[in-house]
Amino acid sequence: MTMPQRSHGLEPLRDTIARHGLDARKALGQHFLLDPGITARIAALAGDLAGQHVVEVGPGPGGLTRALLDTEAAGIIAVEVDPRAVAVITELAAHAPERLQIIEADAMRRDLATLCPAPRQIIANLPYNVGTPLLVGWLRQAHAWSRLTLMFQQEVAERICAAPGSDHYGRLGVLAQWTCRCGVMMHIPPGAFSPPPKVHSAVVGLVPHAEQPDPALFRAMEQVTAAAFGQRRKMLRGALKSIGGEALLAEAGIEGSRRAETLEIADFDRLARLHARRSAAVT
Repeated sequence: MTMPQRSHGLEPLRDTIARHGLDARKALGQHFLLDPGITARIAALAGDLAGQHVVEVGPGPGGLTRALLDTEAAGIIAVEVDPRAVAVITELAAHAPERLQIIEADAMRRDLATLCPAPRQIIANLPYNVGTPLLVGWLRQAHAWSRLTLMFQQEVAERICAAPGSDHYGRLGVLAQWTCRCGVMMHIPPGAFSPPPKVHSAVVGLVPHAEQPDPALFRAMEQVTAAAFGQRRKMLRGALKSIGGEALLAEAGIEGSRRAETLEIADFDRLARLHARRSAAVT
């Protein structure tokens, strides 16, 4: 068995950043996490990585990448769009050529599940400006992942894990909890980053359910939740008018006077299945 390539002996991360002139860029949503104690904790939150293939999105200067190299992961693929950071991770890959691969690409445009064999995980400190769309794309193929350990702005993390009836409950939480078991695992203050963001961050763990919706059903759920939460103050009979309204709600056994934030995940599941069935019948 290939033993983990320890990151001990590497120069301090701040020195690497200075040598490469790697300043965090707002346009890329970059905030670099440099504290090795915190990055080690994030890697540990992903559980036992022995035999797992890990995809890291947006590694930046490689703080979390170094922590992942210290685990038992079978291999790490770092996907980075910033060519400056690619140069840094390429240098790090020379330290562990059998376990670390760098791919210069926009993660929004790549099917990450094709990059490595199962079992596979995503572990990432996501760029703030694309974290939500990236997550929704991965939820569409949740069956491909054994686990996702992702850092977001704290507000986004709260939306992912929000309970029905709470202020943060919405479309993102329904999609995430419908496909995964979700939980906030760690809170990180702004001062842990360089430069410090204006908001706190949080790490969310998502473990996909054993049974996953097929693509048609997932599309139906996206349409139902987009309509239901698109106008939160509307009663459902009005909010869902474009996709069946009263008739759809009656068939699902849901009062049309209710609002989206009062529905449980199971209620949305019934609506999505009915909507998918109706859509298939029309086509």
